[in-house]
Amino acid sequence: MFPLLKRALLSSVFVLPTALYAGDYTYQQTTQITGGSLLKMMKTVGVFSSQARHMGDPIVSTIYLSGNRLADVSPQQIQIIDLDKETITQVDVEKKTYSVMTFEQMKQAIENARQRMEQEAAKQKGQASTAQNPDAQDVKMSFDVKVRKTGATKDVSGLNTNEAILTMTMTATDAKTQQSGNLAMTNDLWMVPSVPGYEQVREFYQKFGKKMGDVTAGMGRDFSRMLAQQPGANQAMGDMAKEMQKLDGVPVMQVMRMGTTTNGQPLPAASEAPLPTEPAGPTKGEIAKAGMSSMISSRLGGFGGFGKKKQTTPPPDQTADAAGAQQTSAILMEMQTTTSNFSSGPVDPSHFDVPAGYKQVTAPMLEHQQDSK
Repeated sequence: MFPLLKRALLSSVFVLPTALYAGDYTYQQTTQITGGSLLKMMKTVGVFSSQARHMGDPIVSTIYLSGNRLADVSPQQIQIIDLDKETITQVDVEKKTYSVMTFEQMKQAIENARQRMEQEAAKQKGQASTAQNPDAQDVKMSFDVKVRKTGATKDVSGLNTNEAILTMTMTATDAKTQQSGNLAMTNDLWMVPSVPGYEQVREFYQKFGKKMGDVTAGMGRDFSRMLAQQPGANQAMGDMAKEMQKLDGVPVMQVMRMGTTTNGQPLPAASEAPLPTEPAGPTKGEIAKAGMSSMISSRLGGFGGFGKKKQTTPPPDQTADAAGAQQTSAILMEMQTTTSNFSSGPVDPSHFDVPAGYKQVTAPMLEHQQDSK
């Protein structure tokens, strides 16, 4: 389901005019994991796994829109959303298989997953309140969201863009020990005021959102209730809504970072603190000599300091930098997405068909649902 989720997340920050366009539309997106501890780890194990070895390779997707059908096509997989038939077709190009799931089936699968999460959360809460678990953490959450326009400009795919930086920081503090850890996301957005014809893409996702509205609205209410239980969360949600309104335009390039910080500050944006060039990954012989587990452990580093014991020697990701200053953040993943080649030309209907000779299988989300029964 990655293409669907990626499209939904990216479109959520597109604040576009309300004028609607009819017809066909095509554009491309290139997504690549460009750095972070996760990529380092995958390079380490990549000598054994072809899939891990290619994790940092760019993935180029072409998105075709025609009326109420949208196809997200990459060399590895194809996803087709049909609003009229209310179906999502997932095609595995490498395995030459495909699955079809209705909107109702997807709603039910999401609802079942939500209920399982609620049950698990209630179970953990009950365990934390028992005498058998006296060391359970009473964790308080705080949130901070900011949008900052830097005034910087850059040419992206022949378009003159302006930079906006979106930062989100979540801080968890143990009420008993006062230890805290910070999870953070920073999205470096290079935006244009508008892209001719792109409004119909937004309209497509609005229609899709309405058809899936029952379950997505329910998830939103559950998330709001969860946040409302935390002191200051209502204020944080209000601040988030105000900040998101500052994103006026279409981001044609995004560099998203996810990671941890030790001081509660946001992760630095890619334009302000580029990652250093990574050395080549180790060979099989080096891994065998050093020991697989110790090498992976050393490359992953810490997790923001929450609940950690004091270390006499800091891990590599937290050592002092060249200027002698102590690093205050660790980046788990950096991912760049570039959108280009916008076109209002006619779309070949064959892009919305399953290739001939492919075998139909059960949708992965429905398989998980059957396994949980």
